[in-house]
Amino acid sequence: MISVNIKQSDKNKMSTENQESIEKNHRHKKRMQRKKEIIDAAIEASDKTKGLLLVLTGNGKGKSSSAFGMVARSLGHGMKVGVCQFIKARTDTGEEAFFSSHENCDWHVLGDGFTWNTQDRTQDIATSEKGWDVAKSMLTDPSYDLVVLDELTYLLSYKYLDADDVLDDIQNKVLAQHVVVTGRSAIDELVEIADTVSEIADIKHAYRDGIQAQNGIDL
Repeated sequence: MISVNIKQSDKNKMSTENQESIEKNHRHKKRMQRKKEIIDAAIEASDKTKGLLLVLTGNGKGKSSSAFGMVARSLGHGMKVGVCQFIKARTDTGEEAFFSSHENCDWHVLGDGFTWNTQDRTQDIATSEKGWDVAKSMLTDPSYDLVVLDELTYLLSYKYLDADDVLDDIQNKVLAQHVVVTGRSAIDELVEIADTVSEIADIKHAYRDGIQAQNGIDL
């Protein structure tokens, strides 16, 4: 049998550390209880339901990806979704391949490509106006529970569409319908009428190290 001799100083240290741990856990529990009371009260006070306008803007990666996450959520709840992709012209992305095959998702690629590729403002305006007709028809159709207007901000900041007309159409959408707008440089008027606005910052991006767009991540 091995006898373990623990010094009194070590015992005192262990006792002190144990007491500090108990006190730390107690303080944490009190903070979490208070936080829960605040959150529960806020949830109880939130008794409104309405169709939301969400704007995802900023220079960082992930705006469209976030919107498509809401597409997945909505489809999971059996909701009908409409997606309008402005500016972009690719029809081989993973999100389109996946979502466009879903019976409750209508997917429209409505762009001719990025403006530095088209280099034709007149064409860009005509394409934007034609695309907005598709989006407007969704905004007035009560069968759509969620409408995603991907990259719409560019059409407003570049003045391809009349901002007042577009904002009026959005504000006059079906009352219970949710709308998500994505893109950089959201104009102030759009931010002002939105219910939720998130700005995604650009901290670091792989492409600046010469890394190509990756399937499943970018495409």
